[in-house]
Amino acid sequence: MAASPTPRPTPSDDRLTAAGGPNPCGPPLQDWCARWPVEPPGRVAVAYSAGADSTALLLAAHAVWRDRLVALHVHHGLQTAADHFESTARAVCQDLAVPLHVAHVQAAPAPGQSPEDAARQHRYGALASLARSVNASQVLLAQHADDQVETVMLALSRGAGLPGLAAMPERFVRHGVTFGRPLLGTAASELRCWLRESGTAFVDDPSNTDTRYTRNRIRAGLLPAWAAAFPGFRATVARTARHAAQAQGLLDELARIDLARTGRPPAIAELQSLSAERQANALRHWLRSEWGVVPSETQMQAVLRQVDACRTRGHRLHLKVADGTLRREGAHLAYSRAGEGAPI
Repeated sequence: MAASPTPRPTPSDDRLTAAGGPNPCGPPLQDWCARWPVEPPGRVAVAYSAGADSTALLLAAHAVWRDRLVALHVHHGLQTAADHFESTARAVCQDLAVPLHVAHVQAAPAPGQSPEDAARQHRYGALASLARSVNASQVLLAQHADDQVETVMLALSRGAGLPGLAAMPERFVRHGVTFGRPLLGTAASELRCWLRESGTAFVDDPSNTDTRYTRNRIRAGLLPAWAAAFPGFRATVARTARHAAQAQGLLDELARIDLARTGRPPAIAELQSLSAERQANALRHWLRSEWGVVPSETQMQAVLRQVDACRTRGHRLHLKVADGTLRREGAHLAYSRAGEGAPI
């Protein structure tokens, strides 16, 4: 006898239909539940900053997982408003009877690191640690359609390849924790309009208008221009990101096939039997999946030239790639970060 399908969670909270009408996070969250059901008694966490987007998501999630929901808040310590964010989060969660767990981090960037990248890395690390501590099976993030468009535009401005154009996946694993983005098809204006009309309190992040950050310049200048020239651009950009993600998935599959042949770390002679394009694809996948690094186009071209020239036993290969070194160790390539190994 076939097993009964997992019941789809049914909203049970009048906060989905407040004075401003239905919460726009409700339908996409319901679709998310259908695609990625969370089996009882698993707990679900929302990364809750107390900003507009995560507030709307928290209210929608509360309607679906009232007794299984927890909120996770990361206090970055980067701006004076951070304490206000935390106090607002505590008040809202107390009102909803949602357990709130807070992590305080110092997210100052390392030398040469962008503030955005530093904050992102600290945030994901803290969220993963909090999720594990409360046994949450997944953490929901409130990134929406505008965030996805901004990510694609950032990738285009940097000349990124398919991984960049694929933008943000709707589900991924980081630090051993599953994260989900159910709102990637929902416009930011829908969320904020509903919050205003329903009278729901949230905190406006003052850094969102700071044009020193590239995303804010895109948000303030490019998005309105795109909206004027191409109404409905969010959906088409999202479709482009999905196509890029599908294509990258095929390249990753090919890389795994080629790395099964070359070995991990790759054997130089086996790499040389592949076309230059497949060599680059396999090496990028190996470096990204095992070391978390992405070589620049210039670095990869230098690697391919050296791999091609490496046809005698005494040929030395020693190249800077990202924040480490790619070198030859006998018949294979090896990678190490500064201080982790000495070149041969």
